[in-house]
Amino acid sequence: MVNEEKQTIELVKKATPAVVSITISKTVAQAKEMAFGNMLHPSFLPDFPADALPVDDNQKIKVGGGSGFIVDSNGIILTNKHVVIDGEAEYTVTTSDDTEYTAKVLTRDPINDIAILKIEAKDLPTLKMSSSAIQPGQTVLAIGNALGLFSNTVSKGIVSGLSRKISAAMGGGNPGEEGGEEAMPQVEELRGVIQTDVAINQGNSGGPLLNLDGEVVGINTAVIYGAQNIGFSIPIQWAKNDLADLQKFGRIIRPYIGLRYIMLNKEMQKRYKLSTDYGALITPGHLPGGQAVIKNSPAEKAGLKENDIILEVNGQKLDEKSDLQDKIQLLNAGDEISLSYLRKDKPHTAKLLLEERK
Repeated sequence: MVNEEKQTIELVKKATPAVVSITISKTVAQAKEMAFGNMLHPSFLPDFPADALPVDDNQKIKVGGGSGFIVDSNGIILTNKHVVIDGEAEYTVTTSDDTEYTAKVLTRDPINDIAILKIEAKDLPTLKMSSSAIQPGQTVLAIGNALGLFSNTVSKGIVSGLSRKISAAMGGGNPGEEGGEEAMPQVEELRGVIQTDVAINQGNSGGPLLNLDGEVVGINTAVIYGAQNIGFSIPIQWAKNDLADLQKFGRIIRPYIGLRYIMLNKEMQKRYKLSTDYGALITPGHLPGGQAVIKNSPAEKAGLKENDIILEVNGQKLDEKSDLQDKIQLLNAGDEISLSYLRKDKPHTAKLLLEERK
């Protein structure tokens, strides 16, 4: 065997014990009410009656499955937020030796597709999170619970691209761009994600993307159906930041501005006869009854209104490559920022105090 093949086999042997399967269970009544989502078990079809599915000793039905991986020997597990988004469901973690644990959701990232779980166990095998930058063309592996049926499935490929922006059905979260209360399943924007050609299947969500040193570089989160091996992973640094917040504050803290917007370009300027081809146009978009500026938000308190165009944040120009949300996420709750914006083509400035996103 060539060196890389030996390295890969050893990597898989070492990493697999730290990868877990996550089972999502609900009562029969809850399952009947549940909408058919993208994480459902393959046998749970829209026309399949919930009361005909296997029921366990606790009168629960398995309605979904995902993956995760252990990052602390005392039972701390990383996964995707959309895997554990349902506050009424029960989550069970199964380790590689088939031991089952009831899992508690410690926190869900309000912005990124990351969640942190806890199981009551000690001396568990763990995966190391990488601190090194990744590069296009770099070899990576994914391990996960493919289709909710085949645990510890391994696939291999390369990093195809970096800093991608995609829209993905996440099974829940916040309406629109930036804020509001929990809502029904909907499409969310993911920015700065890793693109890979590694085969990622339903049920792989939440599993690790590994480099050849066996370190986690990403959390597998989404695929484009109908395409040939186009998958996406959350950069592991985001999860490391979440773990640091959890340890320091007991929760994940993210800055909140409280508005919805679209980024402008030359095409949009021409189409809508705007005075600028850059900036963030405050708009509810296509959300029925949606608010462009969220009530009682920092944006409203700063006097921002629908159809204003934010041109700069702290003197830094906003465009398609420098998104408003990206700028905000580099700041902290409690920071005061300076905004330059247009209202009816007239320039204005404002001070805005970022709050903690709830």
